Amino acid sequence: MTVKLNLIVAEDNPRDREFLMESLADQFELAIAVNGREAMTLALALEESAPLLISDLQMPEMNGIDLARQLWRQKPESRIVFWSHHQDEMYVRALVKIIPPETVYGYVLKDNSAQTLIKAVQAVFLDSQCWVDSNVRPVQARAQQRNSAVTDFEYEVLIDIALGLTDNMVAQRRYLSRRGVQNRLQSLYSKLGVEQERLVDNLSGEGINLRARAVAIALHRGLINSFELKREEQKFQVWMESQECMDVNTRKE
Repeated sequence: MTVKLNLIVAEDNPRDREFLMESLADQFELAIAVNGREAMTLALALEESAPLLISDLQMPEMNGIDLARQLWRQKPESRIVFWSHHQDEMYVRALVKIIPPETVYGYVLKDNSAQTLIKAVQAVFLDSQCWVDSNVRPVQARAQQRNSAVTDFEYEVLIDIALGLTDNMVAQRRYLSRRGVQNRLQSLYSKLGVEQERLVDNLSGEGINLRARAVAIALHRGLINSFELKREEQKFQVWMESQECMDVNTRKE
């Protein structure tokens, strides 16, 4: 009798979770987690140095990227198949930065059939081979090219202008000079191709709004999305509250 391998399934959507269970139950002994935090607890509880996981990317409490980052930090041989509706560059970019050397992983889009899912899972967990969805590979290549890959500093200023911050507010939040903010913006515009689109309105003679154009292109590329912007908005509100507290304390002094 063949012993089934333990596999942790991290998925918060009940329908998707049921699909995974139906597709994989014959080959694996499944442990179910409804968010990344539960999956992390299950993985650390296992005696194996290389636990196996299939994980959604967008989950409450702890998303798939944070789950992978923390788990690989403690168990770098862990094998993870990311299973998502999204091929957004922001997720691919984040994964490129955290995948340990020689780690085997997979990336499967949810619109694939059960057969494709099983093929990917077998490649990663049984054959020790990486498996990346064909629709994700071009995004992965762009996220690694020097002339188009957005750096962490450029990504920060992208988030800030997407949230509507002025140059002065970005400078204050990121501990930069106003010139430093503008330099990062120019670099971001170049990476996004905004500089090549300095269109002028023939009626008014005005140029396009570069900040708005950069956000629009970033949305199209998948560098930002509504789910992650919601998280960033929460971080921004926390920062704003801290600034208000500092102002109050300064006035008291």
